[in-house]
Amino acid sequence: MSEAFMNEKTTKSDEYLLPARINTRLISDATIGLSDGLTVPFALTAGLSALGDSSVVIYGGLAELIAGGISMGLGGYLGAKSEADAYEAALTETRAIVANDHNKAACFVQGAFSEYDFSENAMLEITTSLLASPNQMVDFIMRFHHQLAEADYAPSRAYLSGVTIALGYVLGGAIALLPYLFLSSINDAFVSSVIVMAVTLFTFGWMKTSLVGESDRWICFRNGVQMMVLGGVAAGAAMGCVKALGS
Repeated sequence: MSEAFMNEKTTKSDEYLLPARINTRLISDATIGLSDGLTVPFALTAGLSALGDSSVVIYGGLAELIAGGISMGLGGYLGAKSEADAYEAALTETRAIVANDHNKAACFVQGAFSEYDFSENAMLEITTSLLASPNQMVDFIMRFHHQLAEADYAPSRAYLSGVTIALGYVLGGAIALLPYLFLSSINDAFVSSVIVMAVTLFTFGWMKTSLVGESDRWICFRNGVQMMVLGGVAAGAAMGCVKALGS
């Protein structure tokens, strides 16, 4: 086989390779943590800034960061843990069906292909082949009937989800709090916090869109603006409630 042919074959193969992408669940968890961290602590510090005391704003913001980060992390962990438990229950039930009820298992396989125009012979061949390998049958039913992938419900996923959400929350809250640590004027710190929050929300909206494989800059820009606007609305509403209660 000539070197030119090998190079051509490699080039054609590379054309079909998809770019590596970060797990969308990880991006979702980071988005939840960061967006909440940017809006809730920002609203609290903005409301406390009306008191005119930087130390109150800083200590109140830090206390909220710690409590909020722990709460958000636990919520993410418990949510992912419940999903993992539900997956294990579905897996146990599926294994029992494959072992004891071949007709029902075959119906699951046929149901997964119901939207496609396969011949009866092809369906029979696929079903027979899967029934001959119980492990593959279980995996097929979990993936294509229950729409559950094992990698998305691994026990370690709960810890990763909790840590990701907690870190995102603390990071977002710290960004909103930083101006109050370095600026002596409460008004200047508030304005700087607004600007920093808006820029961070836009940047994260752009980056999370790009990380899932989107290469169109206009779509990344639009999603960045969308996240900035939605986060700003949420922060403004929360800040308005804080100031209304304070008055």
